[in-house]
Amino acid sequence: MNNAVAYMSTFVWVNIPLLILLCLLMGVMAGKYSREVNEAKPSGSDGQPVEFRIAKLNQVWEKAKRMQLSPVRQAELHSDLKIQEKDELQWKKMKVEGLDENGEKEAQLRRNFNVILAKYGMDGKRDTRPRESNSLKDHDIKEGDVFDDPRLDKLWNKAKNSGKFSTEELLNLKREFQHHKDKIHEYNILMDTVSRTEEIHKNVISDLEGDAKEHLLQQKHTELKDKMRGLNQGFERLRKISHEGFTDDSEFREPRVIELWEAAKRSNLSRDELDSLKEELRHFETKVEKHSHYQEQLELSHQKLQHVESLGDKEHIRRTQEKYDNLAEKTRDMGYKMKKHMQDLANKISRQGLQHNEL
Repeated sequence: MNNAVAYMSTFVWVNIPLLILLCLLMGVMAGKYSREVNEAKPSGSDGQPVEFRIAKLNQVWEKAKRMQLSPVRQAELHSDLKIQEKDELQWKKMKVEGLDENGEKEAQLRRNFNVILAKYGMDGKRDTRPRESNSLKDHDIKEGDVFDDPRLDKLWNKAKNSGKFSTEELLNLKREFQHHKDKIHEYNILMDTVSRTEEIHKNVISDLEGDAKEHLLQQKHTELKDKMRGLNQGFERLRKISHEGFTDDSEFREPRVIELWEAAKRSNLSRDELDSLKEELRHFETKVEKHSHYQEQLELSHQKLQHVESLGDKEHIRRTQEKYDNLAEKTRDMGYKMKKHMQDLANKISRQGLQHNEL
């Protein structure tokens, strides 16, 4: 009897590490399966997985795939739709809680959605505005480069021929000019969208009281004025750099980060707050640069896929397609996270600046 007890004690003691390992493995597997359930794509009414949890966003995505947009542009659209999805789901929670009574957030979401449709040529209107350039082309400086704006073209040619800039500085400056051109493009889309949907918005909010209705209409035009003010400030910065060159204390390289930093400096934040924000913007700039790198790799991967498809080797095509799909998914996910981070930073700067101005 004593021998049996001793044997069992020895068995349990020796196998304690094994039992611990088994428990850990069970926990890992349970975590893995729960993550797979939580991260599974939403399903449509037919039970098939869909890309987004909102029907109209899935319709836009399916249409975009049929349009055969470039890989980078399709990834950008996906990121924009993910941001729209996040904002709309947050708004639905607000509505349940009785917030947004005057419909201001709802009107903003509707405008944002219409801007996405117009930006990617899905608003049913022939778009004669110039498209954004492919990111790969930003590495070359060509004599024929123009920005479809007389003021920008004149300023760029003057800076390019001034002899004040190194090749690297010219590349950075060109990216800032391209960013400003894209901001003009976005402003024109927004202005066109607001004017074309003005009557629709009036009908939607016609049951509101006069003051609330007037506030919504005014808010739309205030947004346009704010964007125009941003364009003017951006052009003034380009004019100053073109005439004086980059200063030694230039903090950032990426245009979107520079835009946030300039807004922060105008927002009356304290020195400590600016220093803290500067550090956060440095991390964000790294994220932006990494996303740009992935966009370039995605374009190259697509070119390789087209080449492999022309050879006809099915196994080679399958492997290359799988690599391309994985890269496309990573690029889309990174783009969404970057845009969300930028949205959070812009809101943070706006909120803190408002708080300081109210003091």
